[in-house]
Parts: sequence; C-alpha cells; structure tokens
Amino acid sequence: MTFPPSPLAIEAACLSAWPAIAVVHDGAWLWRYAQGYTKRSNCFQSLDPTDEQDAGRRIARLSALSARHGIAPVFRVTPLAGEKVVAALDAAGWQSFDESLVLAMDLAAASLEPRGDVRSFPPADPRWFRAEAALSQYPAATVETLKTLIGLIASEAKGFVAYGREGQPAAAALAVVAGDIGVYLNVVADRARRRQGYGEAVMHAALKWTRDRGARFAAIQVFADNEPAIRLYEKLGFQHQYGYHYRRPA
Repeated sequence: MTFPPSPLAIEAACLSAWPAIAVVHDGAWLWRYAQGYTKRSNCFQSLDPTDEQDAGRRIARLSALSARHGIAPVFRVTPLAGEKVVAALDAAGWQSFDESLVLAMDLAAASLEPRGDVRSFPPADPRWFRAEAALSQYPAATVETLKTLIGLIASEAKGFVAYGREGQPAAAALAVVAGDIGVYLNVVADRARRRQGYGEAVMHAALKWTRDRGARFAAIQVFADNEPAIRLYEKLGFQHQYGYHYRRPA
C-alpha cells in the first residue's frame, strides 16, 4: 500500500477500529447499531460506488431496521456512495448534516518525540475510560456503551491520557492499529486547558505507538467546522484526503 491509502482502505480501517454491537450486510452496504452512541456506529453506508441498484428500496429497508432498533435512520455519504444512491437520498428529501473530513499522514517521516506526562493504558482500564468520560462529560449510560464498544475492538488498541501539572487528566485519545493504518478516536481535551499543548502531546504518543506497532499510515476523522482540531492535525502532518457527511430524513 502506498500513500495515501485509498478511501476504501481508510474506511475499512475505521470500521475495524470502531466496531458496532450489531451489523447487517446488504451487498456492499453496511448497517451498524451501537445503542445510539456515535453516528459512525449507528448508520448505514455503501462501500462500493458500483453497488447502487435499488437504492431507494434498500434505503427504506435499512431505515426501517434502524427504527426497529430505536435509532434514527442515518446514511453516511462518502466517496464510496454511488451517484444513484445520492440521487435516491435527494429524491427522498434526506437532509445533509455534520460535514466531516478524513485526514491521513505517512508515519514513516513523522517526528514524534514524547511530550509532557502522557501515559498509556489498555482501553478497558478504568484510568483511561474514566478520564475519557470525564473530559467528554459523558452521562453514565454513555460510559456503559463506551465500555461495551471498547470490549468489541478486535485490533490492537491503546488508550492515552495526558496529565496536567496538578496530575489531573487534560487530554485523552484512543489509538487502534488496523492493518497498515493507525486510527485515532475519541480525541478530547479539557476545555479549560485547550491550546496548552495537551492535545498535541496525547496525539504524539498515540501516533508513535501505532507506528511502533507496525502502522505505516495514520487516519483520523474530524468535523469540518472544528478548526482548532484541524489545525492541530495539520501541524502534526495530516493531510486532507476526502470529505463525508451524514443524511437523515427531513
């Protein structure tokens, strides 16, 4: 695999890195369910632009499946969605929301020196998921779903926490090695201590760990309007690869 990885390679790595509780396959379409926690695990999408026949019927069927599981029907539109699929969503009046970007970098040339007090933990270690939950201000029910999803990650994964001078968590991230690609999830920093280098420190540690574990490339997803995060990732060496967005019924 050469840089940059293809959209399919990145999508496959991200799907492996962040699992769902239940999955349904419909040709190259994939429906996922995770008790409503994160859109990426509670939506459906196409992984092959040529698999676009009967798009309207399939959208309706998978929407009904979402409704039966108590989640809103959501389609994730990536470059792998065929033109007829997008046309079917348009015809049904599905609205776009949460424009996002996929960024990638070649890890071989990255300079990833340790910075600050960053510690690594198995993702199921309470020291990681409690720090992640506190920084993200998750309610108790969301924390339980997070723990469930962490337990479903089959690839090698590691949680990272950057600590402030007083010894309290200041930033956290989850890194997963999905084949040749390192994927970075749940990146969060203490709102009161942003722009103090904690996010950069935790990402340096996460990137170095995935490279040391054999990843050749790095990939991350970020909201298109999250300018501080985009600036941070570009400073680290990430480059824009493609965009995606979600669609939902009007």
